Amino acid sequence: MTENTYVPPKVWTWNQDKNANRFSNINRPIAGPTQEKELPVGKHPLQLYSLGTPNGVKVTVMLEELLEAGHSGAEYDAWLINIGTGDQFGSGFVSINPNSKIPALLDRSTDPHTRVFESGAILLYLAEKFGGAFVPKDLSKRAECYSWLMWQMGSAPYLGGGFGHFYAYAPVKIEYAIDRFAMEVKRQLDVLDRRLAESRFIAGDDYTIADMAIWPWYGALAKGLLYESAEFLSVHEYKHVNRWTDEVGQRPAVKRGRMVNRTWGDPASQLPERHDAGDFEKAGKPAAE
Repeated sequence: MTENTYVPPKVWTWNQDKNANRFSNINRPIAGPTQEKELPVGKHPLQLYSLGTPNGVKVTVMLEELLEAGHSGAEYDAWLINIGTGDQFGSGFVSINPNSKIPALLDRSTDPHTRVFESGAILLYLAEKFGGAFVPKDLSKRAECYSWLMWQMGSAPYLGGGFGHFYAYAPVKIEYAIDRFAMEVKRQLDVLDRRLAESRFIAGDDYTIADMAIWPWYGALAKGLLYESAEFLSVHEYKHVNRWTDEVGQRPAVKRGRMVNRTWGDPASQLPERHDAGDFEKAGKPAAE
């Protein structure tokens, strides 16, 4: 291990130029808007402001699953929030999510309008709004579903902000940090693999919001779609996670949900904005002149 000569100061101060990385222009130690910027509003009661990262995919998968199940009231407009250019610090977005993180949902069917932020909270809100959709009716099974949902919310920061940051984005590769978070991510994969060895889906025999929350993170990791780390983490070892990942990934609503607010990768997999089911047919096609 390389020698570390850093000694923390008595009082931490924000040095914008030190250890710059691809997120330096949007990371800051204060909250609130940096610009006056209203959000667009579409034709549907549900307005989603997001980006096709794992946390955003959770919600678009849920909305597409609701539509697939026949809940026409789940029609929605999905607007792109470019976190790289600071859209999340616009006044309109901050009014929905004071934490300035995607995704954020505004339900305009209520009076007053209902704002919902944090991806897990949005999943729960939509499940309740549509009659308990994708949540077990039995109390004990529902508790299992909620437990795994909260597991994901508590675990993903170790995967994204921990392992992902130090392995993929940090300007300096720190052995201790990468080892620490790689160990924890592999432990989490083992937790899931042991669970899925005894259960078809995360919360039991039925597909639930727990699967929708976990799949965009750990399913993507299992398929080598996060941080180009598949070989490093030996994700092939987790055969039950891979089996579950494949099954969930074949669902039509999951395929659609993963496209929404996506602006990278294969053009055919990108749908920067979604306002109608017909928009999926236009994905990957050049705009008409």
